[in-house]
Amino acid sequence: MEFAIENLKSEIVSGRDSEAVPSLARFVSYFLWLGTVGFGGPIALAGHMQQDLVDQRGWISKEEYVEGLALAQLAPGPLAAQLAIYLGYVRAGILGATLVAVAFVLPSFLMVLALSAAYVRFGGLSWMQGIFYGIGAAVIAIIARSAFKLTRITLGSDRLLWAIFLALAGSTAWTSREIIWLFLLGGVVAVLAKALPVRAKPKAASTLVLFGLQFPAAGLLLQLFFYFAKAGMFVFGSGLAILPFLYGGVVQGHHWLTDRQFLDAVAVAMITPGPVVITVGFIGYLVAGIAGACAAALGVFLPVYLVVIVLAPSYKRWARNPQLNAFVRGVTAAATGAIAGAVIVLARRSVYDLPTALIALVSLAVLMKWKIPEPVIIAAAGIAGLVLRH
Repeated sequence: MEFAIENLKSEIVSGRDSEAVPSLARFVSYFLWLGTVGFGGPIALAGHMQQDLVDQRGWISKEEYVEGLALAQLAPGPLAAQLAIYLGYVRAGILGATLVAVAFVLPSFLMVLALSAAYVRFGGLSWMQGIFYGIGAAVIAIIARSAFKLTRITLGSDRLLWAIFLALAGSTAWTSREIIWLFLLGGVVAVLAKALPVRAKPKAASTLVLFGLQFPAAGLLLQLFFYFAKAGMFVFGSGLAILPFLYGGVVQGHHWLTDRQFLDAVAVAMITPGPVVITVGFIGYLVAGIAGACAAALGVFLPVYLVVIVLAPSYKRWARNPQLNAFVRGVTAAATGAIAGAVIVLARRSVYDLPTALIALVSLAVLMKWKIPEPVIIAAAGIAGLVLRH
């Protein structure tokens, strides 16, 4: 992810003369539009913001954009959502950050709610089962391709990061569970090996531990909220980093979903625009209806919002801290390894016969060779699954 971010930064060129400073309503409406039509993952969404807001409209300066991109890279949480919230903060302080956060997440959340309702209503029908029969196999291919790309851009030739990656990939594949202390250990090992601090540990580590604590829940909605808040704090760069945590807790820990329902939840996130972590809305809906979907989505995005609001004013003081940067690189390597391990775990549940194996292999081959949008792959796999299932 670090190399991809650097490439994105290097592509920022001098834009047109700045337009008149837009009204807050116009600024927020842009993120409402992007959240409605934005596909392609965090780097693609960040690229849209750079092209539209910096190069074409001049609403955000190059310096402000690069600062926001660096903050989104260093702090835990989905990168695109953090960048959007930071740009809202730059434009209009806490009010701007709040409105942009809602506008960016709301469209995909509403789409997920609609798909969740249809899934619950028609999930028992043979045609719906056939569609998700094919989609589940394609999802494995998409996650595998993403894990491959993340490995290339986050690890490079660094042997220590590769060791952290392999340790987390093996532990995730073996246990099928999220092991939070291994993520933190990856960050600490990177600090000790690359930037041994002479003072106290960087604040980011203590923040992660704080949000990783188990909170007592008075009811199911609070339980959903705090669980997803904890999981969301371990998303670095790609929203797919949350999948190993979710699978271990949602399927094996709390038994809220079955293996098939979990894969269907990932598929729903893939076919909707916006952040991938919006899959938690689908999970929350299956557990506790609309209230559960709201609790799960709020749990994932509220800590992200608070992190940006708290860190943005003092960003320049801590952004160059070598211990913090080393910690983040170690945790990112661990998250990438967990995604790779999750591919193995999920494949055992969704690729279990010749048709699903063929769908997964063909999908992976197409994704590796051509830049086909993921929703197109999902749609084609759904049709194939419907034909094969019948």
